[in-house]
Amino acid sequence: MSIRRASNIRGSRQKRKNQRDEVSAGGLVVELETMRAVIIGRRNNRGRLLWSLPKGHLEEGETPHEAAIREVLEETGLSGEIHADLGVIDFWFQQDKITIHKTVHHFLILSKGGQLIGQEGEVDEIAWVGLDQIAMRLTHDDEKQLISKAHSLLLGLK
Repeated sequence: MSIRRASNIRGSRQKRKNQRDEVSAGGLVVELETMRAVIIGRRNNRGRLLWSLPKGHLEEGETPHEAAIREVLEETGLSGEIHADLGVIDFWFQQDKITIHKTVHHFLILSKGGQLIGQEGEVDEIAWVGLDQIAMRLTHDDEKQLISKAHSLLLGLK
């Protein structure tokens, strides 16, 4: 599944000087026993709290799977294991006069333990949310679409 987020910024196939590509990975971290998932909140430059799934940039030589597990641990304090691929979200945005094309790989990650603690300086709030409530709490529609796929995959695990 590949989702393209709507944007006012139109990219061209030819890369320009003031354009860069970024790749991130993360996903929906689920605690099967309670059927809850983790969401993280970050404040935008206007102070509004935006809820999303944990994710972050790939490091040199890292696969999306490896980055997703590392980023989840860093941002949430939870260790996890990838159960399935949920899809890729692809979007454009502008930051400091640079057009950024971002691709984010999302996975269904089963929590294996740890203590829920938001990463200082990166996460403003963090919460366990029931799977039946998570789509209502997420800010971005493209992440909400991934939740329905996760529900289908989780039905076979319970």
